[in-house]
Amino acid sequence: MFPYDPQLAAAVAAQPESMADVIRTMEAIDALCVPGDGLKWFNGLYLQVTNAVGARVAAGGFIDPAWLAELDVQFASLYFGALRTTLSPAAAAAPGCWRAFFDRRNQSAIARIQFALAGVNAHINRDLPIALAAASVAAGTPPTHGSQHYADYTSLNATLDSLVDAAKVTLQVRLLGDALPPISRLEDTLAAFSVTAAREGAWNHAEALWAIRDLPPLRDRVLDTLDGFTAMAGKALLVPVPDVIGVAMASPGCTTA
Repeated sequence: MFPYDPQLAAAVAAQPESMADVIRTMEAIDALCVPGDGLKWFNGLYLQVTNAVGARVAAGGFIDPAWLAELDVQFASLYFGALRTTLSPAAAAAPGCWRAFFDRRNQSAIARIQFALAGVNAHINRDLPIALAAASVAAGTPPTHGSQHYADYTSLNATLDSLVDAAKVTLQVRLLGDALPPISRLEDTLAAFSVTAAREGAWNHAEALWAIRDLPPLRDRVLDTLDGFTAMAGKALLVPVPDVIGVAMASPGCTTA
């Protein structure tokens, strides 16, 4: 879709092993993507989030910073993996929620904030439960409401909400940077999107995945269903903003019901 896609594929070829690896990969993606690539706007927001989390981990701002760092790496790996799969024709298909995003990367009628939030949607609603379950397996403790890990997890909500709220303001332009029409109804979509609610849902799904971790067929069906619903939400978020809002007008001599 873009001439630098082979370079993007190379940037995500290696599996990250640390938060520093994650940040370097996101910086490489950001440097490659042009403003007309919707990937740039999700990746840029995600990079801000990861830098904020990394700074807090380094400062010892969590009860279990090692667990939070492991979660971050597991989480980012799913995004990189979806991008890698999308850019490798010989590989299996990426999850549907990510295909909904990547297939529209170059659609200039879509706003930058729509791409940012559609990426957040795919990553939180589909990927985050998987990453939470994987981090819990690595730690040998289940994801449980009220646990220290849950406290660390939810303590990030205010930071994430503030970054997304800022993006809702700064990225309210079309993909190429031109202004949106005065009435686009995009504000309704933005107002309905809550990172805190999505992350709470992801934790609930992680608890379910943990409970069925020894039942692979059921786990796969649950993930397929989750991906399907997330893909539908992503497509709704990525509906192009029309140039003109149609207004029904009666012709002279005609009446309207």
